[in-house]
Amino acid sequence: MPTAKEIKNRIASVQDTKKITNAMYLISSTKLQKAKRELEATRPYFSHLKTEIKRVFGSVEKIENRYFEPLDGEQTAKLRAAILSITADKGLAGAYNQNVIKATESLLAEHPGSRLFVVGEYGRHFFEKRGYEIDKAFLYTAQNPTMPRAREISSILLEKYLVGDFDEIFIVYTDMKNGMEAEATSARILPFERSEFEESGLHNTVESDSHSPSESGLHNTGNEESEFEFIPGVDAILNSVMPSYVTGFIYSTLVTSFCSEQNARMTAMDSANRNAQKLLSELGVQYNRMRQAAITQEITEVSAGAKAQKKNRKKKAKRHQEEIHE
Repeated sequence: MPTAKEIKNRIASVQDTKKITNAMYLISSTKLQKAKRELEATRPYFSHLKTEIKRVFGSVEKIENRYFEPLDGEQTAKLRAAILSITADKGLAGAYNQNVIKATESLLAEHPGSRLFVVGEYGRHFFEKRGYEIDKAFLYTAQNPTMPRAREISSILLEKYLVGDFDEIFIVYTDMKNGMEAEATSARILPFERSEFEESGLHNTVESDSHSPSESGLHNTGNEESEFEFIPGVDAILNSVMPSYVTGFIYSTLVTSFCSEQNARMTAMDSANRNAQKLLSELGVQYNRMRQAAITQEITEVSAGAKAQKKNRKKKAKRHQEEIHE
């Protein structure tokens, strides 16, 4: 049975912990809003970039390019793959890291011999302890996703992809479906699926008067229904713009993962705050009961002592009377 002093010390300890969790909640909230603003600031560029890629697919038939699936749609046996796993640098974010790691391990099992690339200290430590061979760990990006760092990651992956070190690139990250729900997911970023850029999706995203051909860097031959003329060529244009698009995709996944991490940490810290408040209430009731019991015991002891003294005084008075009569 703890003493009143021990309970009081426990209350002070829980209050100190609550201050820390509350501060972490506020910090995560601030980081979340900042990351969202930075992502929104860069989104228009990559949105327009994707629009122009769709324009190319809408103007030219039978495009063959190393960034896209084979034109005949037949998938050759791909035994080599690169997997980029995005985790956090630290824990205290609920099941955020565990979900990403679980999805990564599942993808590794589906693609034996894959080369693993890791973002975040948590993931690096986990995979190293489990004996996974990490091709490269990016040690600086999880807590501060920036465009230059996304560009560095994409350049390393693209360099190895273009020289044939692997045939596919997968990325495992946490996607925020809405403001309250996030899910660890995996996606293949290379080679791209043609359906994502086919002409069927062009009319849904591009308005006829949104861009002129000159604004797109493409030259019209004079007739509205004629095809565009690509200079120096379609393949050269795609080879120029696709690395930027891959960089934008990686940057968006870094920021989305970072936002999901902060959202998960906010949820975890909010839950910790509620649990701390509940614990403080229980400890407060326990402390008050113990203090009341101590006060009651002191009153009882004082009352018993007073009764004993009164009884002793009566005995002395009686003896004194008896002595007088004798």
